[in-house]
Amino acid sequence: MTLLTDSLIVDGVRLAYRDRGRGEPVIFIHGTPSHSYEWREVVPHVEAAGFRTVTYDLLGYGLSERPVDRDTSVAAQTDLLEHLLDALGVDQADIVAHDIGGAIGQRFAVAHPERVRRLMIIDSVSYDSWPSSTWRKIIDEKLDGFPSMTQDAFDALLTRQLRMTVADESLMTGDVLQAYLAPHRSALGRVSFFEHQVRHYDSKYTEEISDRLGRLTMPVRIVWGEGDQWQPLHYAQRLSDHIPGAELVVVPGAGHFLMEDAPERVVREINDFLTTPPR
Repeated sequence: MTLLTDSLIVDGVRLAYRDRGRGEPVIFIHGTPSHSYEWREVVPHVEAAGFRTVTYDLLGYGLSERPVDRDTSVAAQTDLLEHLLDALGVDQADIVAHDIGGAIGQRFAVAHPERVRRLMIIDSVSYDSWPSSTWRKIIDEKLDGFPSMTQDAFDALLTRQLRMTVADESLMTGDVLQAYLAPHRSALGRVSFFEHQVRHYDSKYTEEISDRLGRLTMPVRIVWGEGDQWQPLHYAQRLSDHIPGAELVVVPGAGHFLMEDAPERVVREINDFLTTPPR
C-alpha cells in the first residue's frame, strides 16, 4: 500500500507527503529504518475518526528527496518540521511520532511548545538509548565501507535488523519486508540509507534536551511494545517519570515496530488520546 500521494517543496527541498481529512491536524512522524509505510494501517483509521492527518517521509527517507549536501540529522529534521507546518498553514497540531521520529517530536515540543497540542511518542529513542548495540556494531564495522557493499549483502543486513523490530517475525516477511527494503534497492538507495539515516544515529540529539523534558505541559502519552529489542522498556518508564503528567501504555506481545505487531491497539490509543482535553 502506498500511503503518500503528493509532494511539497519545503525550505527548498521536496518532501513526499499525504494531507487528508478534516478536523484537528495530526502529524505522523516515522522512524528508522523506515518510511511512512509504517503508518499504513493506522493513518486511514485516524482520518476516518474525524481528524486531518498529515504524514510525510523525512528528508532523505522513502519517497522524499535525497539531497547530496543537506543536513538530515534529527536537529535538521526538527527545523524542517517547523517549515512543513508553516507551509501547510498549521499553527498547532497533535504529534504522533515513532522511533527517531520521537526524537524529532521531543525536540519540537521542547522548542515550540505552543505549537504542540498533544504529543504521543511510540517506542522512541531518548536520552542515551541509541544507537542500539546491533546498530552500533554496524556503524563501527560498515559505515566507512558501505560504498562497496553489494545489494545482496545490504538486503541481508537490513533484513536481519528489520526482523528484530517485531515480536512476531512472520510479520516482517513477504510484501511487508519488501516494502521496507524498497527505498534502498539501488546504489543511491544504499548510499542514502547510510548517509541520511545511519550516520545520524547519535544520542546527542536527545541527551542535549533531556533536562528540558520536565518543562513540557501539553498532554503526553508514551506507548511502548513490551518486547522492544532496540529501545528497552526502562527508557519508556524514565520518560514517563520525567515528563509531568505523562501516561505510559505498555503493549504486551509487541516489539519496536508497534504498528506492525499491534496496529489496532495503536489506532485505539491514538484516537483515545486525541480526545483528551488539552491542559
